[in-house]
Amino acid sequence: MSKETTVSRAIFLDEIVIAVKGGDGGNGCMSFRREKYIPRGGPDGGDGGDGGSVYLQADESLNTLHHLAGRHHYVAKRGGHGKGKQCHGRNGEDLIVPVPPGTLVHDVEHRLLLQDLTQPGEKVCVAEGGKGGKGNTRFKSPTHQAPREWEPGLPGRERILRLELKLMADVGLVGKPNAGKSTLLSRLSAARPKIAAYPFTTLSPSLGIVELSGFRRFVMADIPGLIEGAHEGAGLGDEFLRHIERTGILVHLLDVCPPDGRDPAEDYHAIRAELEQYSPTLAAKREIVVANKMDLTGSGEHLAALQEALGGEVLAISAATGEGLGKVTERIWQTLRENDE
Repeated sequence: MSKETTVSRAIFLDEIVIAVKGGDGGNGCMSFRREKYIPRGGPDGGDGGDGGSVYLQADESLNTLHHLAGRHHYVAKRGGHGKGKQCHGRNGEDLIVPVPPGTLVHDVEHRLLLQDLTQPGEKVCVAEGGKGGKGNTRFKSPTHQAPREWEPGLPGRERILRLELKLMADVGLVGKPNAGKSTLLSRLSAARPKIAAYPFTTLSPSLGIVELSGFRRFVMADIPGLIEGAHEGAGLGDEFLRHIERTGILVHLLDVCPPDGRDPAEDYHAIRAELEQYSPTLAAKREIVVANKMDLTGSGEHLAALQEALGGEVLAISAATGEGLGKVTERIWQTLRENDE
């Protein structure tokens, strides 16, 4: 594994506070035309330019807010000042800050959700630039032919923003640590999350695109494993559950033969309790229960006991060998279609 890959996995930033400010407007100009043979040319001061605005735009090449970590102030260019000969000041350039799709933009001061950027290319203006001031040309009239009035540019708007990322995925993988979620994601997609024979190898959410025949595809999200008491901070806590709040359905992966002799049915109910503690809406999503590690000795008996305890359908797979993966992906696709309808 490369050093760059290790660093990117170790730092997954999904919430950050930044300050934004629109550019100030340029000042208007007070000037009078002075040319040979034109002793009273009149006012010719131009207006100041408008300041640039700050925009946030969803960029599908990003999947974390880490690129914003080293810079917390974003200021657009100010407008140019007006000049003589009725020259208008240059308008300031807008500043576009890229963020990953799924970013919620909150105004901290007013506790207001400004925008939920879900679609690639979607953008929102978060700090408008100030208007440029008027030059003295704008104040002339038949009764006021030599005005000396002019206006300063208005300041750009300032805001403190809290950006919160919720990854965009069709399917969310939940389960206990070491249930095989990362292995399953790596077998179904091109994603390469860290896999090892100890709990909590997944320290940040991972996304993978699952390709099916007939040009069908869906996005699957793997989040760090949950344990009992996660809503109180046990293990890695439940902070990453926000990343599956947008998903259409959940795939609940169970280790059918836990190495420490745990009951898979108890694991199921423990995770369900954590989901309900975090968000009843999340817990109410349609769910597919999958029993993993069917390649182990005695897995058949454990599967039968699990199905009896849960009283519902449990799909059997082995993420390590690939057994049953085709059936699971087709069931996921069918459920997604039903969910959309």
